[in-house]
Amino acid sequence: MRIPGPEEIRALHEKHAPTAEAFALVHTHCEIVWSIAEQLLSAPHLAHLDADLVRAGCLLHDIGVYRLYGHDGRLDHANYIRHGLLGQEILEKEGLPEVLCRFCSHHTGVGLTRHDITSQNLPLPPGDYLAVTAEERLVMYADKFHSKSRPSAFLSPDEYAAHVRRFGEDKVTAFQSLRTEFGDPDLGRPVPCGGVSVHP
Repeated sequence: MRIPGPEEIRALHEKHAPTAEAFALVHTHCEIVWSIAEQLLSAPHLAHLDADLVRAGCLLHDIGVYRLYGHDGRLDHANYIRHGLLGQEILEKEGLPEVLCRFCSHHTGVGLTRHDITSQNLPLPPGDYLAVTAEERLVMYADKFHSKSRPSAFLSPDEYAAHVRRFGEDKVTAFQSLRTEFGDPDLGRPVPCGGVSVHP
């Protein structure tokens, strides 16, 4: 399988971004998620993971967000949970393999189950959207430490655990399992957002 490199992925972002501002927000977030994942990949027990695949997954995972911008330039927050499936649709139409498309549809929260979708009446086709491979789990995990909110912000592991608790203790348990598997990132290291981390 051929894995697209950073420049090819950047071109895909530029193609699908409705505005320069949307591109800057989403692509920078994806680069930051990759910088976090790359740092975690340096752990010896993760040497077996496919770093090129993780990089592509990080850089592509949020491309579906562009489809949620209206003609007025505003983001449709009510349907934000659909961005993963929208991203999968974009990548499928671009001819990318399923292993890359899944990074879009299987990274939301700490995984969405059929029960989550039906019990919360989420605007998604019922199904399990769970990260299965170690590469998928790492992309999903690294994504939890940076928010695209305005202004964008970093979340410590404890802050994310507190955030996800509102969705149930099972989600906290799932996140703690990811922490055990991958470790805590150092959010004070330089990141690609014009300088260094905004989180102490």
